[in-house]
Parts: sequence; C-alpha cells; structure tokens
Amino acid sequence: MDDVDRKLLSLLRDDCRMPVSSMATILGISRATVRTRIDKLTTNGTIQSFTVNLKAGAGIYGVRAVAMIEVAGQAAEKVVRRLQGFPEVRALHTTNGRWDIVAEIEVETLEAFDRTLRDIRHIDGITSTETSILLSTRKS
Repeated sequence: MDDVDRKLLSLLRDDCRMPVSSMATILGISRATVRTRIDKLTTNGTIQSFTVNLKAGAGIYGVRAVAMIEVAGQAAEKVVRRLQGFPEVRALHTTNGRWDIVAEIEVETLEAFDRTLRDIRHIDGITSTETSILLSTRKS
C-alpha cells in the first residue's frame, strides 16, 4: 500500500459514494487507475465492505451505548466471536487496561437495550461489564 492507496482510502472513508471521476481528480490519477486500486484493495481484503453511516439523531436507533467488557483468562476470541453474532453490536474493539473489549451497541428502544445487555452478560467468559448510554454526538 502506497500513499495514493492511503489517500484513496481516506476519500472512501469520508464518502464511499464519491464519484470515481472526483477521486481521480483529487488524487491526480486516471479513473481507470482509481477503479483498479479499489478493486485491488477489495480483493486483498483491505476494504471489507462499503457502508452507510447515519447522522446521529436520524431516528433509526433510539439508544446508542458503549459497553466495556472484561473477559476471563484466554476467552477473548470466543467472546468476540459470540459478540460478532449480535446485530445490535455495531463495532467491537479490543483494548488494554481494565477492559478487554469495547462494544458499540445500537438498538431502537430501551427494552431492546435491556435484552441485549442481558444477553451479552450471559456470554460464557465475560466476568464484568460497564455500559454507558451515549446521549449526544458532538463530532462525527
């Protein structure tokens, strides 16, 4: 991966619907080169998917939260695999320090949030959790 690939990824992260011609102009390369690089980055797994990021407060998800999760011993990979199966879990991050895993959760209602938290806390290998509901987003 070179600087052009990094700049291309940055453009895609900002707006994955940006026209190829616009990316080519910004990067100073041809449209065919942009297409070839996107295909290469997709094929080699660098780009795993294209997605939509919704504006905070768009009304799609009523409750957003971050759950910090402590895992017993060597159970982290098993716990991560289980959490990946939860549609309510939008992102997972491994970390150092007090918490082993941080899960970003999005659900429609507090009742759904309660069910999701209960199900997460019942996963074998999880020893402790601490969850914070996100009230507002100041920067996205």
